[in-house]
Parts: sequence; structure tokens; C-alpha cells
Amino acid sequence: MSDTKLRDLAQDASTRSHSPYSKAKVGSAVVTEDGKIFQGCNIENSSFGGTVCAERVAIWKAVSEGHRKLKKIYVYTDAGWPPCGMCLQVMAEFAGPDLEVTFGDKDGKEKTKKLGELLTHAFTPDHMK
Repeated sequence: MSDTKLRDLAQDASTRSHSPYSKAKVGSAVVTEDGKIFQGCNIENSSFGGTVCAERVAIWKAVSEGHRKLKKIYVYTDAGWPPCGMCLQVMAEFAGPDLEVTFGDKDGKEKTKKLGELLTHAFTPDHMK
């Protein structure tokens, strides 16, 4: 899956964002180990604690459909924000430190990092054994 295609899917997902409070429209596209793609957008809630990031929506959609291993993720915002810590932790549940995480902005600028670079001391399922 090309980064261009993932970017397009993530940007498309951002158009469905429910973000009446922050006005920040975030979209994400994840590729699972078997090549399936899932999109997600951020969904805000007036209680704020009920708000969910685009990355987690896409991951949870993948997991709810039986896909538990992530291969790649793209996050789109106009400003090119990286994933938050909570989203990185959720990624660590379903991928190893080599997961490719790309985040891009409206001008086409992108950064690609490995999950292990972004979350250096992830709490993983191995800790629960």
C-alpha cells in the first residue's frame, strides 16, 4: 500500500470528523498485516473524556473485524500532528516497535517514524504474562 493512497484515505476520513469543539479534523488509515485497510476519524464528545482519536477509531474498527496485527498507519491533520500518547499505546497493543507511523499535513509534508521511536517504553501485552 503506497503512502499516497494511505494519505488520500486518511484525508478522506478527516472529512467525516465530528469535532465541533476543537475544530481539528483528524483522519487515519491503518493497514493490517494481511493488507486490509481501515479508516477512522476523530469523534469528539461534549464531556471530552468520551472523545476518541482517529487512530484509535481505525484500529478498533480493524480489531472488531478480526484483524489484530497492524503493519502501517497514516495520520492526517491540516497541521501534521503526530499521534498522541494514548494512541501510541493502543498501537503498541497490536503492533511491534517497527510499525511504520506516518503523519502528514495539508501541504503534503510528511514524517515517518517507527513506533519504537515515538513510544520508547511501551507497556505491551508481554508485561501482562
